[in-house]
Amino acid sequence: MDILSRIAERKISQAIEDGSLDFARWKNMPLPADDDMQVPDDLKIAYKMLKNAGYLPPEIEAKKEIQQLEEMIARTEDEHVRLKQMKKLNLLLMKMEATRKTPTNLAAQDHYYNKIVERISVNCRKDGR
Repeated sequence: MDILSRIAERKISQAIEDGSLDFARWKNMPLPADDDMQVPDDLKIAYKMLKNAGYLPPEIEAKKEIQQLEEMIARTEDEHVRLKQMKKLNLLLMKMEATRKTPTNLAAQDHYYNKIVERISVNCRKDGR
């Protein structure tokens, strides 16, 4: 047992002895369910194994990449770089739509995306491009 585990065990034991750790309300309660309702039944075990090994399903990785692109677009000052990143974001959104069983129009639902598109359009009209 490593030092951190020993320290944690000691703190837990002290809290139980002091009465500051009240776990009676959690007793006989089920564990929270994993959020795998979107995963097909035949892939749940494989996804759980990959998740435990530190890997993510492709859709989750795509969502993370989309979030990173949105943050990058928000921080970028150069209009040309921002437009290039928006094209990349649009491509990722289209790929995500194509892989879904029930497609949803993420770009139309995303208020942030619409604000960026509007801002780019307004700035492009001012520059005459």
